[in-house]
Amino acid sequence: MTTTLAPTPDTTTASLRWSNDLQTGDSRIDETHQEFVSLLNQLLATPQDQQLPLYQAFLSHTVAHFAQEERWMLATGFAADNCHAGQHATILETMRAVQVHYEGGDTEIITRLAEALAEWFPGHTNSMDAGLAQHMKSVQFDSVTETLADPSVIQSVTMSGCGSVSCS
Repeated sequence: MTTTLAPTPDTTTASLRWSNDLQTGDSRIDETHQEFVSLLNQLLATPQDQQLPLYQAFLSHTVAHFAQEERWMLATGFAADNCHAGQHATILETMRAVQVHYEGGDTEIITRLAEALAEWFPGHTNSMDAGLAQHMKSVQFDSVTETLADPSVIQSVTMSGCGSVSCS
């Protein structure tokens, strides 16, 4: 299966389709990502003048989603200042600013951000999140129980850089 951007019914707005290409190999990450994609698509299918409540729920989900991944990064030896977490911070800062602009009268801004997120998400998932999943597996971190099989392995493992599959 492939990830595609395609028009949603009755609109010209793009959507992000969930596919095997977005799977990271960690069931908990993938479940959270499926929720993210579902909320993003609901947002894109909602008339702009009705988006704010759903956007606020999407923002809350994204805050929790990124916090979960960052908690796992710290638990498994990622450097605290890695660019994966930096990308999360940039996205959240942008999302918060978008809400302010929307409330100030720019009712098209949520759709524009959602379309940008639909383009950004597959690349982020396939590099940084897949890298995190691979790292978690390598140190035997269970994302369901949030425990390490052997905590002593973290003393010899430190991730730096971006934490993606191409950069460790």
